[in-house]
Amino acid sequence: MTTVAVVDYGMGNLRSVAKAIEHVAPGAEILVTADPAAVRAADRVVVPGQGAMPDCMRELKARGLDAAVIDAARGKPFLGICIGLQMLFEHSEEGEVEGLSILPGRVRRFPRDVMAAQQLKVPHMGWNEVSQADAHPLWSGIADGARFYFVHSYYVEPASPESIAGSTTYGIGFTSAVARANIFATQFHPEKSAQAGLRLLANFMDWKPA
Repeated sequence: MTTVAVVDYGMGNLRSVAKAIEHVAPGAEILVTADPAAVRAADRVVVPGQGAMPDCMRELKARGLDAAVIDAARGKPFLGICIGLQMLFEHSEEGEVEGLSILPGRVRRFPRDVMAAQQLKVPHMGWNEVSQADAHPLWSGIADGARFYFVHSYYVEPASPESIAGSTTYGIGFTSAVARANIFATQFHPEKSAQAGLRLLANFMDWKPA
């Protein structure tokens, strides 16, 4: 039986994520866990998150989960969601906090002047289109331009353009999904994104990274 660790560091929409994965993979064992050993033992790892990046990084480290997440990102099928995407990078403007430095790049705030000029609210909240950069197993069966649900005030700016898997426009164009080897991570919430989100989660459960 495939085991999936949904990492619990006190800052995520954990139950909704776990329930959505259970829906698409009823034969899997879904563990919502704060135990680093359980994260290391799992076959697949999902890191959700919402809230402020400084709080998330503090709680992840306080529970001893940062090293386990880094280890998982080195070789297991790994899915990051929202803050779970942002913490993969080196630095965030939100609280000027360091991330896990798994991927090169930064996390930036939507520019206030650009948003104000276009009368756009921050946080970016609601449904928006995601343009797929390239074919990827997690995009299988999902139309290019499909709409997903977002809630965020910051976005990632990867230093390696080849890691960009999806992009979205909200005042500016920004990266809304990244992929590298065994890692896939999204700024949007697949667990809140109806059929397209469920298909992405099902694809993750079937994914066998090379």
